Amino acid sequence: MVMSLKTDATALPVSESAGVCRLSGDWNVQALSLSHEVDRRRHALQAVGVSVKWDLSGIERLDAVGAQVLWQYWGQAIPAGTDLSAGQQALFKILAEHPVAAAPSPAATDWFGWIRTMGQGLLTSFDHGRMLLLLLGSLLFNFVGFVTRPLRGPWREISAQIFRTGAQALGITALVGFLIGIVLSYLSAQQLAVFGAGQFIVKLLGVAIVRELGPVLAAILVAGRSGSSITAQIGVMRVTQELDAMAVMGISEGQRLILPRVLALALTMPLLVLWTDAMALLGGMLAAKFQLGLSVVWFAERLPDAIGIKNYWIGMIKGVTFGVWIALVACHFGLRIEPNTESLGKGTTASVVTAITGVILIDAIYAIIFNEMNI
Repeated sequence: MVMSLKTDATALPVSESAGVCRLSGDWNVQALSLSHEVDRRRHALQAVGVSVKWDLSGIERLDAVGAQVLWQYWGQAIPAGTDLSAGQQALFKILAEHPVAAAPSPAATDWFGWIRTMGQGLLTSFDHGRMLLLLLGSLLFNFVGFVTRPLRGPWREISAQIFRTGAQALGITALVGFLIGIVLSYLSAQQLAVFGAGQFIVKLLGVAIVRELGPVLAAILVAGRSGSSITAQIGVMRVTQELDAMAVMGISEGQRLILPRVLALALTMPLLVLWTDAMALLGGMLAAKFQLGLSVVWFAERLPDAIGIKNYWIGMIKGVTFGVWIALVACHFGLRIEPNTESLGKGTTASVVTAITGVILIDAIYAIIFNEMNI
């Protein structure tokens, strides 16, 4: 039988005679560019079968794309008795010398993959928690050594970190705190004006900002700004092998890298909290003046009685805790960075996310504790 496979885009007629399959026309990338054309020709070839003799002398143009279609259909071997030209033989020889790997079979559906993912996440969390505890224990030993031998402490590094994490963060914390105070005062004034209770905005703003919003807002800003900087700085030291050089020279990482950053943030965070509180209250005071017509002098006179000294101490305690937490997390992820740039980016991102999540969790724990103590 003779089977003639026309290559026009409208039809692929097949005729049988003498057990020969004859191909004609164009078998190149232009002829096979249509999305459905390759499937049409494959279906026509499957109707013929591989056992017949093949005659490719009628093909006018054959390139690697068309040859690959035939080569894959033949099972990567030229059938016996195939009529090929010299150029076609050279093309199929190249395909034989560079076999294409078979497509991998689709993976079986893993119905319990989510359990494995959760388990791996828990194991990773436990590993990070264990390393943080070890880092905290090492920090306590270094702090004791610093207290007993203060003249040998890293004072210059502590001073540099106070400037970087404290003085250079005054601008962004003031701007964000001022805007948050305006927004909070504006929204609160709208609701209080409905009930004629505009004078209570002093108590509302004072307690909300000094006790909760100020410490959390300052901690989130410091975690995103200074925490990421600490992680990236230590990570770059890992990439450039500076940490290995410190180990060779016998310089303690905890004494020279971790302790100065923890002490600096423990000192600067309470001050940044007070600074953020002041800017937020200033913004709220101005918004209350224009929204409710409250005098700035009247607002300032009633502010100390509305807040109370205990709320300030609560904000300071939260500031110290948040500062130590952010520094520990930043140093932890910085020390775990591998000596490559991809790990540096992932470690910095994980440091910021973990620090901010921990700040919110610690704030919730403090809220529960102070509520149980009726403070």
